[in-house]
Amino acid sequence: MPARRVLVVEDDAAIRRGVVDALRFQGYVPLEAATFKDALASATRDSFELLLLDLVLPGGDGLDVLVEARKARPALPVIILTARGQEDDRVKGLRLGADDYVVKPFSVKELLARVEAVLRRSAERPLDVEELRFEGGVVDLRKCELRFEDGAAEPLSERELELLRYLGLNRERVVSRDELLQRVWRLPASLARTRTVDMHVARLRDKLRDDAESPRILLTVRGKGYRFAGGGLG
Repeated sequence: MPARRVLVVEDDAAIRRGVVDALRFQGYVPLEAATFKDALASATRDSFELLLLDLVLPGGDGLDVLVEARKARPALPVIILTARGQEDDRVKGLRLGADDYVVKPFSVKELLARVEAVLRRSAERPLDVEELRFEGGVVDLRKCELRFEDGAAEPLSERELELLRYLGLNRERVVSRDELLQRVWRLPASLARTRTVDMHVARLRDKLRDDAESPRILLTVRGKGYRFAGGGLG
């Protein structure tokens, strides 16, 4: 499988470098952000599988980054790294959606163990979502079908359903083809045909009654991937 990408948000350069080097040594692909502005941009736009988040950042509060990251990616696993170890801070972070809370100073060995544990628990995190809304209808995730406002229904294959589910749960950002191959097909990009994702998207557009020349539901972002432009979760 492709190496997992981890976004490290930490303003202390020495700590950030230590965490980044440890992750890279273990085979992860680390991304870095040192300020609130950069963290917010990366957390809501970049493609990665885990967020390591400091709370005290130049320009803002890391908890605000957590809130926005959760809006963009409801299933994103998050570990908070901070010197704010008071019980109230821990409770607030966990209630806002963090999976774990590591108080500084911490050992790199312990952090790596927590990273592995959180990724293992959340790889296929179940969400209590029954449907995805889109213009003209809904995706019924339980019945594995599309339902339209005119009363018509269209069955979905298991792969089509999982592709729509993943794009829908990450609807606030563009999802790359490589990420879709890894998370939906469970394949590294090198082992799949180049057009695999594109062909499935084309079939889904047909089923969604989405204009292939000017799509409004499954959008193509040239050179980056796809984005689901439907409504909210049900």
